[in-house]
Amino acid sequence: MNKITAKEVEKLINEGKTINIIDVREVHEVATGKISGAVNIPLGLIEFRMHELDKSKEYIIVCHSGGRSSRAVQFLESYGYNVINLIGGMLAWESETK
Repeated sequence: MNKITAKEVEKLINEGKTINIIDVREVHEVATGKISGAVNIPLGLIEFRMHELDKSKEYIIVCHSGGRSSRAVQFLESYGYNVINLIGGMLAWESETK
């Protein structure tokens, strides 16, 4: 499983890199704040919404602490998606949220 730290993601954002972030937390959790530009697809809906993702793109998957995103990464990888788990999830995120 590919992994990335919150600091590495923050650096990519600050450098103006185009990144795709999928937040797999529940809607009420995302309402408290998410990484700017992140798309919310709750873990329970990944199977039904993965058709919205482009297999030619790379996606960073985030949740609250890294557990749910890890499961989402394993699931999506099994279908051929290029996904990376954000280690520590939003608990590790120190930058701004929207």
